[in-house]
Amino acid sequence: MKAQLWKKTKLKALTHRLVRSYEKKQGINQIDGLNLPNSDNVVEIIHDFFKIIFPGFVGPETITSTGVSYYVGNLLEGLFDKLFLQINRALEYQCPRKDDPSCRQCDCGNMAYTVTVKLLEKIPEIREMLKADVQAAYEGDPAAKSVDEIIVSYPFIKAITVQRIAHVLYENQVPLIPRIMGEWAHKETGIDIHPGAQIGRSFFIDHGTGVVIGETTVIGNHVKIYQGVTLGALSFPKDERGRIIKGTKRHPTLEDNVTVYANATILGGNTTIGKNVVISGNTWVISSVKTGVLVSNPESKLVFKNKKQKKHK
Repeated sequence: MKAQLWKKTKLKALTHRLVRSYEKKQGINQIDGLNLPNSDNVVEIIHDFFKIIFPGFVGPETITSTGVSYYVGNLLEGLFDKLFLQINRALEYQCPRKDDPSCRQCDCGNMAYTVTVKLLEKIPEIREMLKADVQAAYEGDPAAKSVDEIIVSYPFIKAITVQRIAHVLYENQVPLIPRIMGEWAHKETGIDIHPGAQIGRSFFIDHGTGVVIGETTVIGNHVKIYQGVTLGALSFPKDERGRIIKGTKRHPTLEDNVTVYANATILGGNTTIGKNVVISGNTWVISSVKTGVLVSNPESKLVFKNKKQKKHK
């Protein structure tokens, strides 16, 4: 009875209040505007990429040498259509002339086609990069029993695969979709790599939980980092009105063959970690480090005390 009474007396008023809140042009609603990229469809695109990049490892299908051409070709054709639709939506959303009736001159469709083709044709190169990443993980983790184990179970592989795909879209100035991809991987793995980060070959994150790699980070070849590492910004420059200036180099550069152990924090756009540097765990670094240096905190002293025995009366 109470439920029916509430529906009759309160539901209409609540609906009216919500609809009025949607009338605000700036807010957390998107009504009477251009369609945004669909997050569920973007995740579906990610899964299709995994099936193409790691055939036989992902998906329920059994792949054979005689059927692989049909399998991959079919996936690519469907992926083209899905990618084009979502990229086109994203480009139309950010178009500065979207409210101008004469905006037909803005050829978002042609731009979406160009980016879609560019990303798909880059898949062989992405596969080669990921092959080197998998090998780096196998060589860098004594617990790894096989390459197959790394592909099917290591969260790092999922995170770096998504990042290398999203980075191509980011480089081609596609809005929204790279972040949707990156945040999906973050949720799935606990590893937060911004799609803007530039990451070289043979990269490996061991364990991975809690790793944060910022947008303007540059990472060289054969770099290895452990769980809890932050490659972040030291400060955010602001303009005369106190607003954060975007697009500046805010995050560090790690050159080739750098190793960063667990829970180390490296901050700042002017911070460069030279080749062959080792950063020990729980270290805070806010200035550049020369080639071949070991950076560590003074060892803390361990104190051992015997437990006091309780007196029995």
